Amino acid sequence: MTPKVLAQLHASAMKVPAPWTENDFADLLSSPGIFLTTQHATQSVVQSPSGFALGRVVLDEAELLTLAVAPEFQGRGNGRECLRAFEAEAAARGARRAFLEVADTNQVARGFYLAEGWTEDAKRPKYYRTANGRTDAIMMSKTLKSP
Repeated sequence: MTPKVLAQLHASAMKVPAPWTENDFADLLSSPGIFLTTQHATQSVVQSPSGFALGRVVLDEAELLTLAVAPEFQGRGNGRECLRAFEAEAAARGARRAFLEVADTNQVARGFYLAEGWTEDAKRPKYYRTANGRTDAIMMSKTLKSP
């Protein structure tokens, strides 16, 4: 996926935090340790991107920077596939533990990560900017399985 496609999909899926721009994705994709896992949904003969996970590995730790699934594909297992692909790639790159942050107001995402074995570890007060001010981030982590 190109930075433009990533930004479009991200904008369709994200409310909080604010969606990232094409330049944000271009900068991140050129950074060391960054990797992208994608999911595609087949519609007739055309493959369209349904979701992605963007992460980075530094030494033995991975960070899930963002995960986005197009609204029309949400609730169909695409997010789960993106997350599991992220975890597998992070472990293959030597990560033993993974981390992420999620808006405390995003109950669906929090429940999703908890169901996938992530734990809520801490809170970052007023971390995300919203239309009405700021909201806290919940820090989560998971021990990864060896490849």
